[in-house]
Amino acid sequence: MKKKLPVLTSDEEAERFVETADLTEYDLSGFKPANFEFGPKSERVNMRLPKALLDSVKARAAAEDMPYQRYIRRALEESLRKKAS
Repeated sequence: MKKKLPVLTSDEEAERFVETADLTEYDLSGFKPANFEFGPKSERVNMRLPKALLDSVKARAAAEDMPYQRYIRRALEESLRKKAS
C-alpha cells in the first residue's frame, strides 16, 4: 500500500519534501493535471453572449474547477492550436 502525501503548509516545506522524498512511494492517483499561466494578460476583450451560452460556459468551467474567463481563454487557445495543425 502506498503512503498518503503529507499536508504541506508552505513552499519551503514542499520544496524540502520533493527534494528528499521518493515520490514512487506515494499514492498520486488523486492528482489532476494543472495548467499554469505565467504570461501577463495585457489586452481586454468585451463581448455580448446569449445568457444560455454564458451559463453553459460557467457550468463547464465550474465542473473543471476553473474560473469561466480562463475556461474561455483555454477554449480559444485550443481552437487556434487545432486550426494550426
